[in-house]
Amino acid sequence: MSEKSAQDSTDSENFTFLGKGVDFKGVIHFNATIRIDGKAEGEIRTTGTLIVGEHAVIKGMVSAKTVITSGKINGTVTAAEKIQILKPGILIGDIRTPAIAIEDGAHFHGMCDMGAHKWVEEEPPSPNKNVYDLTSHRGKIRASDL
Repeated sequence: MSEKSAQDSTDSENFTFLGKGVDFKGVIHFNATIRIDGKAEGEIRTTGTLIVGEHAVIKGMVSAKTVITSGKINGTVTAAEKIQILKPGILIGDIRTPAIAIEDGAHFHGMCDMGAHKWVEEEPPSPNKNVYDLTSHRGKIRASDL
């Protein structure tokens, strides 16, 4: 068996599916791709991709490498790489991810942290010789001068 076909069979074995009609409460931990089309409440963690189907409803904390949703998520979502909200998806809650894509017709309501504080704090502002301090002129301009 070639290395590529061995890898393909390993990838297909590491796909988990919670179908429509499944109602799960608790903690889910995976090291691969998971697709949810049912209802889940609690905590979902995977080192792979989480795919939330159009009829799925998730309430709770979600943590994954990539989150792709066209269903409903209500909770805190953390993605190491990217979050995609596809039509007719609804995500209500706070998210933390370096990249986000929201398709036209999808909805997001919450706070989004894309790690901007990291690059803002990396370099202290250097004095720029082209910036002038206008505060020293405060009060010297009269209304009649305008």
